Amino acid sequence: MSNSSSFDEFLLLAFADTQELQLLHFSLFLGIYLAALLGNGLVITAVVGDHHLHTPMYFFLLNLSFLDLGSISTTVPKFMANSLRNTSAISYSGCAAQVFLVLFLLSAELSLLTVMAYDRFVAICRSLHYGTIMGSRACVRMAAAAWASGFIYSLLHTGNTFSLPLCQGNAVDQFFCEIPHILKLSCADSYLREAGLIVVSVFLVFGCFIFIVVSYVQIFRAVLRIPSEQGRHKAFSMCLPHLAVVSLFVSTTAFAYLKPPSISSPSLDLVVAVLYSVVPPTLNSLLYSMRNKELQEAVRKLFQLVQTQ
Repeated sequence: MSNSSSFDEFLLLAFADTQELQLLHFSLFLGIYLAALLGNGLVITAVVGDHHLHTPMYFFLLNLSFLDLGSISTTVPKFMANSLRNTSAISYSGCAAQVFLVLFLLSAELSLLTVMAYDRFVAICRSLHYGTIMGSRACVRMAAAAWASGFIYSLLHTGNTFSLPLCQGNAVDQFFCEIPHILKLSCADSYLREAGLIVVSVFLVFGCFIFIVVSYVQIFRAVLRIPSEQGRHKAFSMCLPHLAVVSLFVSTTAFAYLKPPSISSPSLDLVVAVLYSVVPPTLNSLLYSMRNKELQEAVRKLFQLVQTQ
């Protein structure tokens, strides 16, 4: 196959060869997907419906839940449909759309997590000026910038990837269309076209990560200077969920894209892909609600309202 136009579909990697095991994987992923829908849906409904949660922190959490719903809905439903149909095919345009959406939502999520770290920094280290710095217009602009940066980055990355001639067939060794595995199908002399964009991506991700780390160093210094134990506990309860979400997202994504080629294998790549594309969108809402009494109270009121209907 001399170029990408010589075929009209890609073949994804199946989790199992037998129909029985594929149905088992379908059931497992269906449970995970429904849990992600329920958790993020509850967060979205609670934040929208409770005026006490109309604050910058919950506004950004609302955006995070939308991103999580989008990212898991981009990969898991197609995998479940293929498992039921006993096929591994995805159309060329569907693969391109999947790559674009995954990159868009994940990069926007990283930008949003960086913005959320800044929000926590201002709330704790610049508390007297919090209302001025994090006004409604400023929050909307920050969220819009996170979404827009993800869109532009994904558009450039996807366009560049699918403009490469593919000489190594159409079998993608992953359960969804992922750029590293598509690049393995490209011609050897065209791979360098993507290398520059990859280097820029690494610097951008590293910059966001450093900003988050520096923000939390300042936050923890400020928290430890709070005289009352109750005040320190409240400050930590505001920051620890976000820090847990950042740690889960960064660790799984970094391992997926930076692991040494020597330890790469189809089975390991599948596990790692599930860790960074399926697990964080499912657990993020749980991590935020575990220590957040305001969110728990809003969800409790929501259940009571449903029961009275």
